Amino acid sequence: MDLTLSDLQSSILTALDSLTKGYSAPDLHDAPLSTQSETLDRELRDGGFLDVMSDPELGAVTAAIIVERISRLPVASETGASMFFGGALPAQSSSAVAVMSGARAPFPIRYLAPGTRIVVLEADRTSYFVAQPDQIRAEPESLYAYPVATLLHMPDDRATLEIRPEEAQRRWRVALAAEIAGLLRAALDSTISHVSEREQFGRKIATFQAVRHRLAQAHVNTNSTYWLAMKAAATETPEDAAMALWHAQESARNAVYDFHQFLGGMGMTLEHPLHLWTYRLKALISELGGRAGNAAAAADALWPREMPTARR
Repeated sequence: MDLTLSDLQSSILTALDSLTKGYSAPDLHDAPLSTQSETLDRELRDGGFLDVMSDPELGAVTAAIIVERISRLPVASETGASMFFGGALPAQSSSAVAVMSGARAPFPIRYLAPGTRIVVLEADRTSYFVAQPDQIRAEPESLYAYPVATLLHMPDDRATLEIRPEEAQRRWRVALAAEIAGLLRAALDSTISHVSEREQFGRKIATFQAVRHRLAQAHVNTNSTYWLAMKAAATETPEDAAMALWHAQESARNAVYDFHQFLGGMGMTLEHPLHLWTYRLKALISELGGRAGNAAAAADALWPREMPTARR
């Protein structure tokens, strides 16, 4: 499988990097728990970056590439749900899209606000509704490092989307795997920068062999998370999507622990931006059933279980 960027994809990434350049360097002495930019969201929308799924020449792979790159930013921007589900929603508007797994409430949802279009991944259908103010409880500045609000109750008159439940789950797994890949890359780069400058016992932390080995493993896991997400976007198979998200969540679980070990208390303060990415990773580790749920989904897709034949 050739996942080399096409000339058009390279041009899109160049334009995206130029657009997001001003959002990539937070003040290390004032990194909030959660940060958004309405200006960035508007520029991404107006620039057509969220519409690449509708172009057959670009499709899901380009969408996953954009999600991964945007996720590296310290600014949280809702892109994955809009890119992978926005075109299937009948109401075209500038409002954000959120995704929740299962029709239950109360439920904390990223990017939930009045007017948000919520896609609900149900067992027998894919539904959606537009969030109303009385359905939402605003939360204080979130420890998720995402803007999060609680959905208090579900409307009974949800509309049904023409997306099969298994297809909806596959799309969301690809989007989440790509998002985790970008978060891992940003967190790894931030950690490497710190240990390359910080000294302990008269040496740079990065020169200690134990640290180097664990950073090397984190680098391998970050790269493999990216490529598995890209493969899942390209093949559009449920097994690749489930494998990609399982590996992404497993890698995130290990990396979050190691990165904070390397930074010590600095990684938990507002004087360093590491928490912006690691807190987001922690929030995504439990999505769609978490590591166990996605490992089981991959196994079921690869080796479908047959119901035992009843004895006569």
